[in-house]
Amino acid sequence: MLSTIDIAVFLAQVNSGVPLIDTRSPKEYAQGHIPGAENLPLLNDAERHQVGTTFKQKGRDVAVHLGYQLVGHKFASYIDRAKELAPDGNVLIYCWRGGIRSNTMAWVLSSAGLNVRVLEGGYKEFRRHCLSLFERKWPLLVVSGKTGAGKTEILYELKRLNESVVDLEALANHRGSAFGGLGLSEQPTQEMFENNLAHALRDCLESQRVWIENESRFIGKIRIPDPFFIQSNASNLVSIERPVEQRAQRILREYGHFDKELLAEKTLGLTKRMGGDRVKISLEALAADDLIGWVMPLLDYYDRNYHHAINERKGKYERIINVQDDTLRSIALDLLKLTPH
Repeated sequence: MLSTIDIAVFLAQVNSGVPLIDTRSPKEYAQGHIPGAENLPLLNDAERHQVGTTFKQKGRDVAVHLGYQLVGHKFASYIDRAKELAPDGNVLIYCWRGGIRSNTMAWVLSSAGLNVRVLEGGYKEFRRHCLSLFERKWPLLVVSGKTGAGKTEILYELKRLNESVVDLEALANHRGSAFGGLGLSEQPTQEMFENNLAHALRDCLESQRVWIENESRFIGKIRIPDPFFIQSNASNLVSIERPVEQRAQRILREYGHFDKELLAEKTLGLTKRMGGDRVKISLEALAADDLIGWVMPLLDYYDRNYHHAINERKGKYERIINVQDDTLRSIALDLLKLTPH
């Protein structure tokens, strides 16, 4: 059985665990897809290009005929794979606009007895939905603090207390500084980051408050969508203040084990912004295996950037929590006391 459903019903069924198939080409899928979707392309990248060229040169009917020639022999494999993904027979499908690719795949699978539902408007409609979420007014609370204050760990402690948390750095697969990509795999595409952010925000639609970390506009190569960034920059903020010695040790636990040449390369990359003299001091300490001497000039640089960014914020107020060796749980509980529902 085949039916077409709107974006709200479609995503509700995705959330309920119904298997999701993206029928677009692998290149389209890699650029961005609905989180959780499995790629079962009706046309591969080369075939899609061939059909597109034929459409431009000879028209729709000839292009459609070519498409069926290219994919007809694959129908059995589509059915086999769909049944693996959807053993109970229910499956969701989309293509770019909810047109010929998704409907062709839906026809093939439904003829084999699967219960198929197609997203009306396709992936394009999903992208509109994502962008609308970034425009929505969110009850954001921003956890701030200088480099090494432990903001991410505090966010996860808040999550363990059943608070709504959106970890922007995890979604961007980057920790946000010049060293933030060390030890991590490649960042997602901008489009996929936005899709994942929208997916995370959907889980917060009924939340009375949503915790995020204070970020600059870019996290590595990823740009936070403008409407969401502007809103976060104007939201209420709580700063975590921790002694610089503690922050230095936390940074060394996170980055000190990396190869010295790699650390030196990243440090050298800060020359223009940090200043040649400070970079030289940091690099000389690193060469001498003095990791504290390496990290302290870096913290001075990031602290100055932090104060500048805080002064540029549009937020209504700032609350400050001073911590020494406080446990994550006690810090999180203090944050909740400062920020009533």
